[in-house]
Amino acid sequence: MFVSDDVRPADPTGLHRVLDDRVVLPQAAQRLDTRPDLWPDEVRVRVERLNLDAASFRQLERKHDGDGAAVRAEVLSIIGARGKMQNPETGSGGMLVGTVEAVGPESPLGLAVGDRIATLVSLTLTPLVVEDDLARWDGTSEQVPCDGYAVLFGRSIAAVIPDDLDPALSLSVMDVCGAPALATRHVSRYTDPVVTVIGGAGKSGSLCLAAARQAGARRTIGVVPHQEEADLLTASGLADEVVIADARDPLALRAAVTGAGGPADVTIVCVDVPGCEGGAILSTADGGTIIFFSMATSFSAAALGAEGLAADVTMLIGTGYVPGHAQAAMELLRSEPGVRALFERRL
Repeated sequence: MFVSDDVRPADPTGLHRVLDDRVVLPQAAQRLDTRPDLWPDEVRVRVERLNLDAASFRQLERKHDGDGAAVRAEVLSIIGARGKMQNPETGSGGMLVGTVEAVGPESPLGLAVGDRIATLVSLTLTPLVVEDDLARWDGTSEQVPCDGYAVLFGRSIAAVIPDDLDPALSLSVMDVCGAPALATRHVSRYTDPVVTVIGGAGKSGSLCLAAARQAGARRTIGVVPHQEEADLLTASGLADEVVIADARDPLALRAAVTGAGGPADVTIVCVDVPGCEGGAILSTADGGTIIFFSMATSFSAAALGAEGLAADVTMLIGTGYVPGHAQAAMELLRSEPGVRALFERRL
C-alpha cells in the first residue's frame, strides 16, 4: 500500500506529488501524481461528494450558459488533465466529503480508517481521481455526488463530520468555515465597531454576520443584490440593517452603506463576482479593515484602488484557515437559527 522510500521522499506540503518540471507547491502545479499508493505521512479518502468553490462554479455556469452537461464535462476534463480540481479561469477549486480508507503510519492528521471527514484544504492542491464519471451529478449545483479517491498530505487539514448534522450541510459550512473565524479575530480588535458584510445572505456572509455580532459589533450591515435576498436576510435576523446595492458600483455601495450607519470599521467581502474592490474601499472608514473572502477578487485592483483613493485601510486576504475554525463555524450553525435556515435553503 505504501510507496517505497527510494522513490521520492515525502514532503508534508505534498511536493513529492508534483509532476511539473519545476519546483512548485501542489496548488501552483499543473499536474499532480494521483497514484493510490501512499507515502508514509499521507491519508487516502474515498470521496462521496465534492463542493465546488462558488466563484469557480459560477464561472463554469456562465461559460456554458447553464448547460449542466457541459459543466459536468469540463469538470471531468479538468480533474482528468490536472489530477486535481482547479478551475483554470478562477484558479479555485472547493473541498470534499468522504471516508478515510487508508492512513500512512507517519500521518500527523489524527485520522483513522472509517472516519467520515470533510477536507479543509482546497481541491486545487488535493490529488483527486474520479471513478464514476460524475454520473449522479447534473452539473447545475455546487455540490457534486462523486465516487473516487483523494489524497491528503502531512500538512493537510480535515475535520470529522459531526453526527448531529446532515453531511451535505456540514460540507456547506466547512467549505467557508475560515470566514467567520477570521471575522471574529478582526472585529474583536475594535471597540463597538460597525461591520458591513457584502453578500450577507450567502454562506460565508451569513456566518460572518453572526460571528461579527458575537464578537462585539455595535451595528451589522448586510449588503445583498436584490429584494429576494434582502427578504431572506431580514427574516434571518442576522443583520441590524439590510441594504440592496450592486457591489460592483462603488458609489451606489458607498451610499447604501453610509445610509445604513456606515462607513464600516470592518468590511467583509463575500460575493463571488469580480469588480467589488472599489466599493468595499469607499465603504470602509479610515483606519478600518477589509477582508476579501471572494476568489473573484483582483488583489491588484484592491491595492491600487486603495492607493488611488488615499484610503487608510488594512486589506486582508481570507486564507480560509484559522485554528479551530471548523468547530467555531459549526457552533454558529447550531446556535444561530437564522444561519441554519439560510444554509438549509441552499441545499
